[in-house]
Amino acid sequence: MQDLGIAEGAETGGGRRAVLIAGPTASGKSALALALAEELEGTIINADSMQVYDGLRILSARPTPEEEARAPHRLYGHVPPSERYTVARWLADATVAIAAARAEERVPIVVGGTGLYFKALTEGIAAVPPIPDELRTRLAAEAAESGIPALHARLALLDAEAATRLSPNDTTRVLRALEVIEATGRPLADWQRDAGSPPVIDLAEARAIVLEPDRAELYARIDRRFDLMVATGALEETRALIARGLDPSLPAMKAIGIREFSAYLEGTLSLEDAIARAKMESRRYAKRQGTWFRNQMGGWGRGG
Repeated sequence: MQDLGIAEGAETGGGRRAVLIAGPTASGKSALALALAEELEGTIINADSMQVYDGLRILSARPTPEEEARAPHRLYGHVPPSERYTVARWLADATVAIAAARAEERVPIVVGGTGLYFKALTEGIAAVPPIPDELRTRLAAEAAESGIPALHARLALLDAEAATRLSPNDTTRVLRALEVIEATGRPLADWQRDAGSPPVIDLAEARAIVLEPDRAELYARIDRRFDLMVATGALEETRALIARGLDPSLPAMKAIGIREFSAYLEGTLSLEDAIARAKMESRRYAKRQGTWFRNQMGGWGRGG
């Protein structure tokens, strides 16, 4: 795995720069991060919103225990799937992990496919007050009962700007906008215009790259990886998560493969169809990620 020139200049004088590696699912981010960690004495810090959850090692394609043993890995599997992990919580955890890496004179290597995490890391985050757990729980229950379009209609009455911007089926963002307006009386956009937390990493002081493999090759990698996931226990992992009786609206329960494999385990879908649908959803997700990176991370370097 070539480092695409990232290692050059990752260390300067008595200081250590950070390395940031973003990219769609199956683009080779983790392998590149591990190669760099071994070369630079780095600490790998997860920036993938599914890999933070315990119980999703296979379904989220987390590094294997053998890979984790080759270099320090942080923020992997440290959150129970029963929790709703936010960008703000990740930023706080990542800030601590980056500071710890630097204190140990190791290069922080932040890697993942969640663009909002990188945006918060390099641009700061809006100063939205904490949302009460009871409000978040109530809205999630309403979404499960009435459907997210109904909550989108309510959002249109309270925050027309957000409702116009968001799709009626965008569960995560509709719920976020609604919880902010209901908890604070102010639209999310108002909070985002206020000064919030400063950036943790200055892009001018980091090596930052978005991996952009050829689309046909990326889709082929997705298919091969999903076959490997099935062979190494994805069905068993799904069965274990179902047995915990978790709320289906929880972020962890929306990992690609859970819905499809759940249908197979319930007898409503063949295994072949479940795998095919999960692969298709992975390809769609990779396409959405690529679009987001192109639109939101134009100042980053690019690599194949």
